[in-house]
Amino acid sequence: MEEPIKIFTEQEYLEYDLASQDKNEFFNGQIYAMAGASEKHNTISMNLSISIGLQLRNKPCKVYAGDMRIKVKSTGLFAYPDLLVACPEKVFSGDSPDTLLNPIVIIEILSDSTESIDRGAKFAHYRQIPSLQEYVLISQNSQKIEKYHLNSSSKWELEETTDEKQEIELSSISCVLKLEEVYEKT
Repeated sequence: MEEPIKIFTEQEYLEYDLASQDKNEFFNGQIYAMAGASEKHNTISMNLSISIGLQLRNKPCKVYAGDMRIKVKSTGLFAYPDLLVACPEKVFSGDSPDTLLNPIVIIEILSDSTESIDRGAKFAHYRQIPSLQEYVLISQNSQKIEKYHLNSSSKWELEETTDEKQEIELSSISCVLKLEEVYEKT
């Protein structure tokens, strides 16, 4: 006889995640431990943080790298995107500023183990965030950036880097991701 799967409440997850040394995501009563990141992933993440952070200097928006939990209210997903940008007025779940509800940009750095989830299930959840304007996927296996942005017809459109186009504009926050900066020292 199989042992029943424990279903956690949102509050149990939040308590567990707070006490944990690791980051954990949550959906549909299940807690999912997040795997560690590769050296290349960490380098790309740092490069993105520096580039976006410098471009947002003296502007009201703020970049968060890896440790800011978000909640998709309509689906119940709690996740830790690799990077996100929030602009005033930031809205948090509960009494403490540890779960953001209204990111404007979400960036995921793709790995072999997360790529299908980041492209599929997570993007489906993230699209339910009313504030989200741009979703960016950064490849670790090749120098490629893909940006999905919400157009004026409320449809998600894809734009990607090519040999001729070596940068992607994040128009919602007036920033540019240059391929050479994102992949520096990788």
